Amino acid sequence: MTIKLLAIGKTDSSQLQELIELYQKRLKHYINFEIELISDLKKTKNLSEEQQKEKEGELIIKRLGPTDVLVLFDEKGKQYSSVEFSDYLQKKMNAGIKQLVFLIGGPYGFSQEVYDKASAKISLSKMTFSHQMVRLFITEQLYRAFTILKNEPYHHQ
Repeated sequence: MTIKLLAIGKTDSSQLQELIELYQKRLKHYINFEIELISDLKKTKNLSEEQQKEKEGELIIKRLGPTDVLVLFDEKGKQYSSVEFSDYLQKKMNAGIKQLVFLIGGPYGFSQEVYDKASAKISLSKMTFSHQMVRLFITEQLYRAFTILKNEPYHHQ
């Protein structure tokens, strides 16, 4: 299985980018993992929030393969502990999924078309985080999940 983290916009902070790359490199020992960024929309001043979501949604849908399983990071999604998240990943691997795509949307969330394509929604917290920080959190949690699955000493209960 391949895991892809798909996100709108780039990471401006070099410190955050370094940490993301650290966990991305660590993840390579466990699974095929990639991060794909979709450029921020240009000239959005005259677009409504809904129009921005629609345009981002079109860009997202173009990046999905026919057999990809899409999971959204969404404030209304299910919350998992780290151990529960590792179990979730194990079930996805056991299901024979070719590519699991985790999606971080733009500032206004997702279009209805993206919601319709998604198989699940996950919430990291009831709090709101910057999209750039969420990339780091997700990448670290993926790494943590695989160390839990391999019974390695990174995670402590």
